[in-house]
Amino acid sequence: MLCLAVTYRIQEGHEEEAAALLRQMVEPTRAEPGNLMYLVHRSPTEPGQFFFYEQYTDQAALDAHRAAPHFQQFMVNGVFNFIASREPVIYELLD
Repeated sequence: MLCLAVTYRIQEGHEEEAAALLRQMVEPTRAEPGNLMYLVHRSPTEPGQFFFYEQYTDQAALDAHRAAPHFQQFMVNGVFNFIASREPVIYELLD
């Protein structure tokens, strides 16, 4: 199992637009084969800071997520246009 933890900081003035796009990612991502968990959080004190906690069965499932039409639409062609910074970390489950 893989865990992906990502912190995004969104450019000032685009916070609500990014939040709307991120909300649209939740349902289709949770429906993907190989997705075990997909949670998107927003800082209550910094409206442009978002944290993702994602779990996938394996690297192939994560790769499929990144290739999915909704990822391309809402992230690559949406949220990625407003990113000030992105800090992804991938973890593997200890046996």
